[in-house]
Amino acid sequence: MADQQVFPTKGNLILSKKALQLAALGYELLDRKRSILIRELMELVDKAGELRGSIEDTYIGAYAALQRANITMGVIMPYASSVPIEKGLSLSSKSVMGVELPTVELEDRQTEVTYGFSQTNSQLDIAFLEFEKVKKITTELAEVENSIYRLSVAIRKTQRRANALQNIIIPRNERIVKFISDSLEEKDREEFSRMKVIKAQKLKKQRA
Repeated sequence: MADQQVFPTKGNLILSKKALQLAALGYELLDRKRSILIRELMELVDKAGELRGSIEDTYIGAYAALQRANITMGVIMPYASSVPIEKGLSLSSKSVMGVELPTVELEDRQTEVTYGFSQTNSQLDIAFLEFEKVKKITTELAEVENSIYRLSVAIRKTQRRANALQNIIIPRNERIVKFISDSLEEKDREEFSRMKVIKAQKLKKQRA
């Protein structure tokens, strides 16, 4: 066996026991990390479900309001073009057990209507406000779904490492420790038997 190529000495036994302890500690830490990441993932999955339902309803309301504005006003493209491109997004990150999760923030500012009121009506105002809601929920959902993806990848990696420790490295180190311990015990027994023989021979000579 490959495990038995380790020379059975007390020094190697100490090193092997330390390696076994480190592997067991590593597995314990990885198992704890996996549990925390899974708990974080489950919370985000629930949040994502709520946000998807909310964003679907908001989109439906926004497009319904937009349709009513089109019907009552005709073409609203010139007014839509006056709405500025959103530049208030900021991206940072937070660490959960070493996993970098994105934090997407939309600048919280007072809503400003950028079109005139003389040739528009309340339906366009409603559509504008509804799409503002869509923007905010989309920002939240983007953060949550990206975090879910990163957590899923991290959990798979952690699971693979934990499995490698549990199923390969720890059992291998256990076999090595047992092999060295058994070899040293056998060596001690042989040495004890040899010393008994020597002692018996000395006694025999003394009596003779």
